[in-house]
Amino acid sequence: MYNPHDPRSVEKYSSAVTLSDMEVFIFPELMLSLVLANIMSPRLWEWRDNPWFKKMHKITPYRRILRLKQYIMDNFAFNLDLDTWGLTTKEKELERFSDFIDETVLKQSNALFGYEGDKYYFDMDIRRHFGLDKYDSDVIPYWKTETLEAMEAFRHKEGYLTGAGECVSLSSLYASALFVVAGIPLGDIYMMATPLHSQNFVDVGAGIITNNRRIITKNMWFNGAELSAKARRALENERVTIVAHNTGYVHTIYHEATMDTGVYRKFRDKLKVFLTTDISFEILGNFLRQKRELQKCFQIVHSCCGKPRYIEAEKVYHYEHSSKFKVSDNTRTLLIHEIDEDEFYTSPLPDRIILDEIESFFKETRIAIDDTCDLEKLKKHLHRCSWNIEEVIGELLKFCKTVPILPEENKKWIPSEPIQVDGCSSREEIIDYLDSFRNKNETADLAFMAYRDMSKAPWKPFLKAALERNPVCVEGSHTMDISEVFENLRRIENVSVYDGTRVAQPDEVWNYGRGDGLEKALCMMNIIRNRHP
Repeated sequence: MYNPHDPRSVEKYSSAVTLSDMEVFIFPELMLSLVLANIMSPRLWEWRDNPWFKKMHKITPYRRILRLKQYIMDNFAFNLDLDTWGLTTKEKELERFSDFIDETVLKQSNALFGYEGDKYYFDMDIRRHFGLDKYDSDVIPYWKTETLEAMEAFRHKEGYLTGAGECVSLSSLYASALFVVAGIPLGDIYMMATPLHSQNFVDVGAGIITNNRRIITKNMWFNGAELSAKARRALENERVTIVAHNTGYVHTIYHEATMDTGVYRKFRDKLKVFLTTDISFEILGNFLRQKRELQKCFQIVHSCCGKPRYIEAEKVYHYEHSSKFKVSDNTRTLLIHEIDEDEFYTSPLPDRIILDEIESFFKETRIAIDDTCDLEKLKKHLHRCSWNIEEVIGELLKFCKTVPILPEENKKWIPSEPIQVDGCSSREEIIDYLDSFRNKNETADLAFMAYRDMSKAPWKPFLKAALERNPVCVEGSHTMDISEVFENLRRIENVSVYDGTRVAQPDEVWNYGRGDGLEKALCMMNIIRNRHP
């Protein structure tokens, strides 16, 4: 628990305020702490009164999740603007966390310090992708994770029409809203962090993965669409560094784990089932949708006026973009009817496999991805493919089975009392429960720090965060003299983005152009302190 005389404890609790990418990586408890802070937020409970969520109790869990997804899509944008929360340096962060983690280990697991995943990420150049290439290689963004209030407050920031947040903010929002608004038990939600991303696995039906603002079902995972390919990227190319749950967490680089071992194995097994499918004609067609270069190996035959007509598979796939019909399912004939007759040939195209013949093969044969004999049968039917058949089958198997790199189980499992809010029926009941439980569970205690209620959280970590990790207002005011800074803060709207005794950090005041008297004073103090250390 919090010890004001222990610098390590103060550092951890101050990290619960700023919630940077680095801080969450070092202190994995913070993932669930932010979810709990959002669950305590009155703003989230107000969503339940929105007409959009009317009669939620009468629809299935999946439809409730769909409705929540649409609300998040409509009200929040994905934000990765480096200027939002400012920049720091590797040297500064390494010095700050030198007592917590080794730099060599850090480079193996954190994107900001050298980790780049597999060949996909090397090819795309991470630093250029995230806009870091314009800065010195030692410069890194804070990439702070926002509370719900901070996410909603983006609508007050110039250039934003709605709320916004980065990927960890969105995954935390999903986890808390799934519980409060959609009625999904917190115990069925597993948070997954990779070096470059954050997603949730939701144990509903066959499973659901949240990905930024969207959700991915098992069918969607294997549909070959561009959006699904983006959602697959993290689990295909990165290790999962943290799995967080209401029973605890497991971290790749830490030997100790607090998550219930049985719950972790259940999560692992269910995720693996979600990420695996046998090969059917529809799956093969979906695979070809994603692997466009292989479409040139195939042609599709169509009967017109009683005579066969042939067309390149890639042309038909191209027509999918403007149609609700698909090559890979039973709507293919309807899709072909949308194509002009002059696109077809009267004779088969040379050196191309007729996709319809492959469909007939699948109607008679079930192909299991772990059965060598089944795969040999499939190879015989694809042998005319101009590509190396072994490579094609290898890529198909990778499409059909994503093998996530999860934290190993050879940990020292430390039993911890789980945070049980599933039986609570109101916000007040949850706050009372967490308040009574915080002396038994540090994650619950940290939740009040992330919640920013200064009547229930210590001031020392909050002020440490405010005066050491809020560079935006310092940089934004560097051309002003102190009297101009004072006048600028005096003019902005005199209202906090938080309710009651909760307090905003200086950069939140500066970014959103609003704050109460105390918050403006802290912002002013931060600017003066950085000018005159």
